[in-house]
Amino acid sequence: MPCTYTHGLAHAWEMGCSHAKPSRAKMTMTSETLYDWLVLRTIRGLNERMLLRAVQHFDGPHGVRHASVRELEALGMKRAVAEAVAMGPDPETEIRIRRTMQRMAECRVEVVSIVDPGYPARLAMIADPPLLLYYTGPFFPRTDQAVAIVGTRRASHAGCALTEELSYNLATLGLTIVSGLARGIDAAAHRGALKANGRTEAVLGCGLDRTYPPEHRQLRQQIEGNGAVLSEWPVGEPPRPYHFPRRNRVISGLSLGVVVTEASRASGALITARFAVEQNREVFAVPGSIKDNRHQGAHWLIQQGAKLVEGPDDVLEELRPQLDLPQDDQVNTQRGAQTETMLSREERDIYAMVSDDPISVDDILAQAPFFPAEVMSILLALELKGLIRQVPGAAYVRT
Repeated sequence: MPCTYTHGLAHAWEMGCSHAKPSRAKMTMTSETLYDWLVLRTIRGLNERMLLRAVQHFDGPHGVRHASVRELEALGMKRAVAEAVAMGPDPETEIRIRRTMQRMAECRVEVVSIVDPGYPARLAMIADPPLLLYYTGPFFPRTDQAVAIVGTRRASHAGCALTEELSYNLATLGLTIVSGLARGIDAAAHRGALKANGRTEAVLGCGLDRTYPPEHRQLRQQIEGNGAVLSEWPVGEPPRPYHFPRRNRVISGLSLGVVVTEASRASGALITARFAVEQNREVFAVPGSIKDNRHQGAHWLIQQGAKLVEGPDDVLEELRPQLDLPQDDQVNTQRGAQTETMLSREERDIYAMVSDDPISVDDILAQAPFFPAEVMSILLALELKGLIRQVPGAAYVRT
């Protein structure tokens, strides 16, 4: 159930928001306000629930910092904490905060607080939303129609291909794809949305002056071109193991539903699915081979009542009441057939042998009714057309 101290705030903003994209200027927090927030976040014993209550009561963090000890105590704050708030930061803390703000400016990291109109209304309604949400890239104050797609880092070629296709189709309909920039399924989800020129958002488990994993720097830059990279952690914070479970609640909190495409029983994707259930979001799972443990987590979710997904229409069927989409909008399930009509007969024969599961060149040569040189020429032609790609082991999969 949504937490009562944020639900009213989120509902009030959502009811008053416009469908038009507001300007970035309305999203930018002033340096003075950011400084006040960062100071308050350093106060020991000041938990997020009390801090939010104080910020709402005193009309912003500046009002909290300039309230008297008596006023803070009257709000329910412990005396020692109230005295620390009234006293302000010591010189060492002051230097650390100023360095953080300078680093944010250098990395073009912006921030929105939970009391700002730019804060995502859907995220504000979860039980423990981040009070500050740092971001890079165009993160506009609007309620995105978003779907999270998550899964294992050790994904199969077939799992990545399926995830890219599902993400592409959902992004084509205007849905924002949310994931965690991790290796494997997460990266495939982002890439699928980018191929559709759609919007995608990545939620990190570290400060935004870092990219984790580091090999995804280029992917992050592509996301920032038409989406956003988000974190609740300030700049300078490394990717600690305990950050990622908390990161997962933000992924589900931003979304209408969570799709698990490939995950073992130990995968962090199941943590995201659990948060989705707690946040009253829809949960979807894509089945796979019962002999591959990378599908055991998805199968378990289906056994627990998750919606089985074979294609994007299965996701849309559940989410359509919450989506601003025309009733006749459907994913073009005939895309593959249309692609094949553009190929020669020989190309169609070879293309039909290739699927989401890798097939070796030797197997293709054994099955094809053509000379080996012809087969290799056709494979090259299909690869140049972007329909198949080579994977390790001298094998091919569909793109």
